[in-house]
Amino acid sequence: MYFARMFMFTCLIGVTPFSILSAETAQEDVLLTVTHASDAESSVSFDMAGLKALESTTFETTTIWTEGVQTFTGVPLSTLLADLEIADGTIFASAINDYTVEIPVSDAVENGPIIAYELNGQEMSIRDKGPLWVVYPYDRTSAYRTEVIYSRSIWQLDRIRIEQ
Repeated sequence: MYFARMFMFTCLIGVTPFSILSAETAQEDVLLTVTHASDAESSVSFDMAGLKALESTTFETTTIWTEGVQTFTGVPLSTLLADLEIADGTIFASAINDYTVEIPVSDAVENGPIIAYELNGQEMSIRDKGPLWVVYPYDRTSAYRTEVIYSRSIWQLDRIRIEQ
């Protein structure tokens, strides 16, 4: 559905398919690129405005990397994948430094992880684990306080590749 909507939108206004960027956005403003392993030629690119246009959520949690309770705001992973019509497979999430983790699509549940773009009400700099960080609501359940989940909590996220 999402890719179909984007195709129709791009045909109507004549922009490059699969790009969620404002007209004045330069390529260097792209924060997240999502590709599908079966079609590496097509990708969806998001700038901050594109991410903020999606449904967002906010939760408070502690992390093993910060002190005290932190407030994270971002796009639920479940929302992003639903918009892209991805229901199964594996997410290969990569950071700016090419560090990559595997996240099963099954982790993308309601009240689950988000792609955070704000920490305590402020956009995150690269120095502060931003601009994007996959964050789980660690305090919500002990299932989110495991080494496996911590290893999936990639910061400085800039690319997602989906394999089904």
